[in-house]
Amino acid sequence: MTNETPSSSQNPQDLFRERIKRVDDAIALQEGDRVPFAPFNSALPYFLYGGTFRDSMYDYEKASQCILRFYQDFQPDADIHLAFTSGRSNELAGSTMIDWPGRPGTRVPDFSTHQVIEHEYMSQDEYPEFINDFMGFTLRKYIPRAFPNLKGLSGIHFVPSIVLSTTPLASFYSPDVQEAFSILAKIGEEDAKAAAASNALSARIAAMGIPPMMTGVGEAPFDIIGDYYRGTLGALTDQIECPDMIEKACDMLADIQIASYGYFKTAPLPVKRVFFPLHKGMDGFMSPKQYEKLYWNPLKKIMLALIDMGVTPFIYTEGKYNSRLEQLADVPAGKVIYHFESVDMAQAKKVLGSIACISGNMSIYLLEHGTRQQVIDACKSLIDTCAPGGGYIFDTNGSIDNAKRENIEAMYDTVLTYGKK
Repeated sequence: MTNETPSSSQNPQDLFRERIKRVDDAIALQEGDRVPFAPFNSALPYFLYGGTFRDSMYDYEKASQCILRFYQDFQPDADIHLAFTSGRSNELAGSTMIDWPGRPGTRVPDFSTHQVIEHEYMSQDEYPEFINDFMGFTLRKYIPRAFPNLKGLSGIHFVPSIVLSTTPLASFYSPDVQEAFSILAKIGEEDAKAAAASNALSARIAAMGIPPMMTGVGEAPFDIIGDYYRGTLGALTDQIECPDMIEKACDMLADIQIASYGYFKTAPLPVKRVFFPLHKGMDGFMSPKQYEKLYWNPLKKIMLALIDMGVTPFIYTEGKYNSRLEQLADVPAGKVIYHFESVDMAQAKKVLGSIACISGNMSIYLLEHGTRQQVIDACKSLIDTCAPGGGYIFDTNGSIDNAKRENIEAMYDTVLTYGKK
């Protein structure tokens, strides 16, 4: 495998800055010394180095060692790996939205990622309550429904009373609520362990000279409703049966997310980018008019607010996106990254080339099942199509779980050599 060794690469701090600049140049639609390379790794490091996805939820040290070995062997321009999630905290909460490897009684194999199990945790007629009292609805209804072991939170309520009285606090010390608080304390301890392990791993990767690709995450407001509250079928039904109500809900969720990004104004972060995986905006899920009103406009509101903060939205489209390109162009130039899973990349370059940085589209199926030469040819074709003029980051069309090592090596070697200016 080719090892890229520019003169400053012996110093991880200099290499760290070089890699940030390489990606920033692409975001600004400029040509750098070569095409930046930032593939999204999911279970791939575990697959290559003897771990499992279960380790990322129960054995953080083993999972960390697999990821560190991967980054020692393969030197991308940015670190993109899934943060650790506590399997134990999900057990304590009784999570019903997902199943995962290591869960007692699960049929999910250890090497698999978590599996989403969609439910409707909110009925259509509950939109007014959701919009008018989002925090109360989430606390008293959504959490007890999605995490049954925390059903005691449904009893929290406030009744106006004399100012000197503690009556408004009475629901907090009921036995059911106290039991829920006790479980929450244990969940917090487990989540803190996962967060500490994730942060320690990211620091060790940064010490190698590999910066993070993003320092924040978000979701399109429509996806929040569909992923967590109404389910996909419910959300797609609502866009027909109560479009005004879901539009109000999406606008509210956009405002809540914007407020959550205040840390970018004060935190000394090496990069300022927020990752948005788009789950339900692909071609065919809604008409262009519905997409504009219910999906794109609330998402764009968040994107523009982040851009005003000096933060780059990293929009990770999923599914086919050929019919959405014109709408994606409605952003300030040189301020956004658009990742594509399935799109005509030549058309994407034509429509977005002077507006936004594009990435993605390299087949993860090919990495797992293709030949080394097929991988090399596909990499070169993407570079030829997307790299001229700048504004391109090489990435796969989805997060990588399984792949032939020789194909991963071929992909890295090709990008690091053929992608040079």
